[in-house]
Formats: sequence, structure tokens, C-alpha cells
Amino acid sequence: MGFLIDNTKCIGCRACQTACKQWNELPAEKTKFFGGEGYQNPKDLSGSTYTLIKFHEVIENDKLKDWGYWKKQCQHCLDPSCKYACPTGAIEKKEYGPVVWDDTKCLGCPDCREACPFDIPRFEGNLNPKIRKCTMCYDRLEEGLEPACVKACPTGATIFGKREQLLSIAEQRLASEPQKYHQYIYGKDEGGGTTVLYISSFELEKIGYPNN
Repeated sequence: MGFLIDNTKCIGCRACQTACKQWNELPAEKTKFFGGEGYQNPKDLSGSTYTLIKFHEVIENDKLKDWGYWKKQCQHCLDPSCKYACPTGAIEKKEYGPVVWDDTKCLGCPDCREACPFDIPRFEGNLNPKIRKCTMCYDRLEEGLEPACVKACPTGATIFGKREQLLSIAEQRLASEPQKYHQYIYGKDEGGGTTVLYISSFELEKIGYPNN
């Protein structure tokens, strides 16, 4: 299972970001507006922010072409490098998609984050830190519910389903509206393939997505 995120449908409302915090009972963060790498608040993922909508200007020929939104979260790789880097086996890849962790096994070392090609894992706690990141709401999935972020999206920018079906939907959209979409599915091959897929009207690397 996985996500297909269509950036042409995202309006930057951050409903997914809020729903993620509500479901996971994550505290708010004290933050302030900043420039530089995007214009979002908070600045980046953290131990209490698993999903973040990043705001970027899309510049072409030295002119503002568009606003780009990036739903940054764990990519739930098909073959996660974080799992192999973990010295205690605290990270597990579920058969149905999610990459999750076991607090009782986590040492709080940085190995998983250093191995992640998307710079996702964060840690919570000072004396005994534990890994924190998106879990694909696997507790909801096991109850037959879709992830909280998907349920909260008002425009259908994020949809949930089997990866093969999501790839087919993405390919159909790219083929049916070639003038609208940049002809590339991000996540199909990146990091060995991920279960979080993106399509957009521009090259996603332009707004900060890690390059293949």
C-alpha cells in the first residue's frame, strides 16, 4: 500500500499536517516565519512533526512561475536502508507497506537517519532519544481505516491504495494531460522505489526533492 500525491491538486492548506498531529497526539511547536529553504512553518520535520507541507517558489527564466507544495514525510521505501542500518533491528518493514519502529529496541543512534536518502528520521527526547517519523498510520490501517492525512485532504491531492494501482493512475494522468504534468513519477525508482509517489507540473527537484 502507499500514497499518490498529485501536487497540481495541492492548495497548501495543511489539513494533512494538522490531521497527522491530531491522530498521533503530537504537540504543537513554537515557530516563526523564516526565509531560505521554503516558507513553511515549522521549518522542518521533527520528533513532533511527522508530516510537513513545504512551500517553495518555482522560478523559471528568473521569474516566478508558480508555487510548489511538497508534502514531506517518510517515503516508506520498498527496501528501506534505515532498516539495514539499524544495529538493533528496531525498524521493521510491514508486508503491506509501512516502515515502523519498536521503541524498546531503539538506541537513539543516528544510523537510520544517516542511511536514509530522504533525510527523514528524527528523534525525540534528550536523555534517551527515540526515532520518530510517519508510520503511514499503520494502526489505522489495521482497523480498516485510511491514513489520517488522506482522509483530511479536501482536494484529493493525496490518495491511498495499492502501489501498482497508484502507478497506473499516475501514468494515466500524465498521458491524458501531457501539457499539465511533468512526465515523471517521483518515487517510482528513487531510493530503490518508494510507496509514496509524486506527480507534478514541474520537476520536483526544483523545490527541494532529493535528486535520484
